[in-house]
Amino acid sequence: MRLREGAWRARVIPRRRGGKPEVMEILVGEPIATCLSPSVYDMICKLGFEVRESCDISSIVTQNGEVCWKKITDCMVYTESAQGLDHRESVRLLGPVCQAVHLHLSSLPEGQFEMRYAPALQWTGVPELFPEILGALRSPESPSICLSLMKLSSCLERALGDVYLLIGKDCPFLLRDLLASEELAQVFGQPVMDVLKVFVGSPRGLNLRNVLWHGFAAPQEVPPKYCSMMVLLTAGLGQLLTGFLQQTNFTLAHRPFVTLTSLEDLIVFPDVTSEVLSVLEEVMKKSTFILKIMLPYWEVALTKLKSHRFADCAILLLMQLETGLRRVFAEVNECPKRLLTAEILAKHLNDGKINQLPLFLGEPAMEKAAVGSLINLAGTYVSRCHPASQLKKQVLSCEGSVGAWPLLPLPEEAEREPVRSEGDSETDVCSSLITEIVAELCCHVPETHRAAHLPGPLPPEEWPRLLHVLCSIPVRTLFCPRAVLEVLAVLRRVSAHCRRVCGQVAVCVELRRRQWEDRSLRSRQRRNYLRLVRSMKLLSPMLYLILLLIALELINIHMVLGKNASEYQQYLRFLKCILQYTENLAACTRQDRNKWDDAVRLTHTALLKIWTFIEKKQMLMHLAEKSTIKVV
Repeated sequence: MRLREGAWRARVIPRRRGGKPEVMEILVGEPIATCLSPSVYDMICKLGFEVRESCDISSIVTQNGEVCWKKITDCMVYTESAQGLDHRESVRLLGPVCQAVHLHLSSLPEGQFEMRYAPALQWTGVPELFPEILGALRSPESPSICLSLMKLSSCLERALGDVYLLIGKDCPFLLRDLLASEELAQVFGQPVMDVLKVFVGSPRGLNLRNVLWHGFAAPQEVPPKYCSMMVLLTAGLGQLLTGFLQQTNFTLAHRPFVTLTSLEDLIVFPDVTSEVLSVLEEVMKKSTFILKIMLPYWEVALTKLKSHRFADCAILLLMQLETGLRRVFAEVNECPKRLLTAEILAKHLNDGKINQLPLFLGEPAMEKAAVGSLINLAGTYVSRCHPASQLKKQVLSCEGSVGAWPLLPLPEEAEREPVRSEGDSETDVCSSLITEIVAELCCHVPETHRAAHLPGPLPPEEWPRLLHVLCSIPVRTLFCPRAVLEVLAVLRRVSAHCRRVCGQVAVCVELRRRQWEDRSLRSRQRRNYLRLVRSMKLLSPMLYLILLLIALELINIHMVLGKNASEYQQYLRFLKCILQYTENLAACTRQDRNKWDDAVRLTHTALLKIWTFIEKKQMLMHLAEKSTIKVV
C-alpha cells in the first residue's frame, strides 16, 4: 500500500457503482518517531532508569536459583488508601533490580542457566522457549528481545490460566482480571501478583504484553532488562507453585493447544515463492504502510519466514499488521491523534461516525503483480479461526459423531432381550418434549433456508441436513464486541461437551458389545448395557436438539447486543444451564460411571428449562424476528 507524503489529510469520494466510498488519495505527515503516548514512553523508556544505585544480585536470587521475592515485592509502592498500586514509583524502584537481573542472566552460561532455572520453568508447559530467550538476551538485535517478550507473556498468561483452574472454574477472559483474581493470589500471594500487574497487567504500569502485542512499541523502545526480569519472575512463580502443589497435593494440568488438523485450513494461502519474497523485500523498504521505526520487525519476520520459523513470523506480522492498519485508520478517519490509541475494529468512532477503515480496505490495496494472488485470496477469504467459525466446525463434527451411532453394531440377542427401566415413562415424556421443541426451533429457521416441500414437522432424518444448511449461513466476524465473544465461548463449551458425550457413548457401546459376545458380562452389567442401548435412542435426538439450538443462536449471534444488562445476564444463565447439563451428561456417560437412568432424568430437567426459556421468547432467534418485523 503506497501512501504519498504530505500533510495529514484524507479525501473520500463516493463511488457511483455499489455505493461504496473509494479512497482516492491518502496523504501522510512527517515520519513518525514513536507510537507510544508520552506517558507510556516515559513509563517504559525512562522511569526505570532514574534510580542509579546498583543492586546486588545475591539479594535477588541465590546461587541455587531461588528467587528472593521479598527484595522484589519491597519495591511495590501503594497509595495512601492502601487500595491501589503506585505503578510509577514501583517501576522507578524496580529499575535497578531489573538491571541486576539482566546482567546476571545475559552473562550466565547456558549450562548454569539450565541447572539453576530449568526445573522452575517446567510449569509453563514450554520449557524449550527459555534457552531461546537466553540467546536473544545476548543478541544485539532488539526485535529478538521484543519477540521473546511477546512469546513469554503469551505462554505465561496461558500457564497462569492453568494454575487458576486448580481452584477456580471459569478462567477469566482478560489478563488483567486473571491477575486480579483471588484464586491466583491464594497460590502465589498478593504481593507477587502486584509485581506482575506492574509488568504486564495494567495500562498504568509497564503493560509490556499489550504495547508489544498491539504493535505500539518499536524494537529499540523496549529495554532488554525487562525481558530478563520476566524470565526470572516466571522461574520464581514456578518455585512458589511447587510449594503450593506439595501442600495441597494438587496436580497442575495444562489445557491442550488448538491444533489445525483440517487440510482445508492448512492450504488456505498460496505458496510464497522466492519471486514474491524478493518483491516483498522491496515493498518493505518503500511502502509507507510500514513505519520506518518498525522496519526491523519486518526484516526479522522475513528472515524467520525463510528459515521456516512460521510461528515467529506470524507473531511479528500480526502485530505489525495492526500497527499499519491503525495508521490507515487514523488517516481515513481524519483523527491523527488516534494513532496512539485507535481501536481499529470498532464499528463507530467516539463521535458516532462510521469507521471508514473497512470500507477503504474493501478496495484493492496494492499494485504489485506478484502479489495479485494474495489480493484475490483476500477478496474471497472467510475467517477460519474466529470463534464463530470454530463453533460451526464443532457443531458439524458432533453431528457426524451422533449420526454414526446407528451404525454401531449391536448383538442380535441384545436387541431381543427385555429389560425393565425405571425411566420408561420419563423417556416417553422427554421424547415428546424433544419433538415439540425441535418443531418450535424449525419455525425460526430463515425462510430462505427452510425445506418448503416438507409438510408438517421436520422428520428426524432431515435434522442433519438442516444443521449443515444453518452452518453454511455466513456469520459476520468483523465487529464482535465482548458480549458476542462471551456467548460464543459458552456455546463452544456446550458443543465440546456434546462431542465428548458422543465419543464416550461410542467407546462404551463397542466395549460392551465385545464383552457381550464374549459372555464376560455379569447379569447386572448386561442390564446396564441394555439401558445404554435404550438411552441412545433418547440422547441422539437430544444432542441434535442442542446442536440445532446452537446453530440458530449462532446465525443470530449479534442480536445479543440488543439485550439490556439484565436480559443479557438472564440469557447467559440460561446458556450456562445447558452447559451444566452437558457437563453432567458427560460425567454420567463415562465408562466408569454408566449412569444411564440418571442421564434420562438430567435430560428431562434440561428439556423443561429449555422449553420454559423458549416460551419467554428471549432467545436470539426471537430477537432477530422482532427486528425483522420492525424493519418491515
